[in-house]
Amino acid sequence: MTHLDESSSLRFETTLQRPVEATGVGLHSGVPVKIRILPAPPSTGIVFVRTDLEGFQVPASWRHVARVSYATSLMRQGVLISTTEHLLSVFYSMGVDNAYVEIDNLEVPILDGSGLPYVRLLESVGLKTFRRFRRYLHIRRPVTVEDRGKRISILPAEAFQLTCEVFFNHPLVGRQSLEMDVTPERYAAEIAPARTFGFVNELDQMRDMGLIRGASLENAVCFDGHDVMNPEGLRFPDECCRHKALDLIGDLALIGRPLLGHVVAERAGHAMHTALVSRIMSDPSLYEILSFDQLASRVTHALVS
Repeated sequence: MTHLDESSSLRFETTLQRPVEATGVGLHSGVPVKIRILPAPPSTGIVFVRTDLEGFQVPASWRHVARVSYATSLMRQGVLISTTEHLLSVFYSMGVDNAYVEIDNLEVPILDGSGLPYVRLLESVGLKTFRRFRRYLHIRRPVTVEDRGKRISILPAEAFQLTCEVFFNHPLVGRQSLEMDVTPERYAAEIAPARTFGFVNELDQMRDMGLIRGASLENAVCFDGHDVMNPEGLRFPDECCRHKALDLIGDLALIGRPLLGHVVAERAGHAMHTALVSRIMSDPSLYEILSFDQLASRVTHALVS
């Protein structure tokens, strides 16, 4: 079958065993921020809680997508949560269904620019499994979003599969591609460590737009004309593609359920990722909601027949 039959825990919803916290700065805002991730009851989903605004809640849902230029931001009733994609990517890929994320400013801390610090936080406390069946969103028909030579599609599949392709005109990047079944183990080892990145010739323009005020070589990879400026170098030869995959997963997490489908992204970014999510969720004929047992029974029947 697929990775669905590797662990019985995939049948049930989860949360954290106990709270964890982290402090850092926002990549774009540069503001200091503290987050505390707490266990949440079944069917809560992921909910951001602005502790600096009397506990105002912003669910991590496609319904609340606000801005999607250089990061994915959520907004509810004028209250913003910015740069959500790294944390949501980790929750999604590591199998966290429910959590409250207390945050005392508008932007999720960037930490080292990757998902790895958040993976380690989750691993430090472990997950609690509820006795409520997890519900999967199973894609029934192909969906594609295209724009100016960029494309993202999702195809029917019995697991969450990812094909990601990027192209950047730099000697250390060029065209890169990645294809994998996303499991917690593979994600933690192969995608989570990949850091956000940028190019020297774009920095002034981005700063003029009010972005990357918190960026440094400690939380982002920066390429100059021919090389990488970070003293430690790259974590993977194709780190850029792996980080784009990390971002993509974080945006797909806004569906609010584990996804069963094969996502193929060709030079796509946050705007196209969230456009695909919106397209899927606006047409119920494109998907069905299944429990693990329903899916396993269907696959077993198909194998027997």
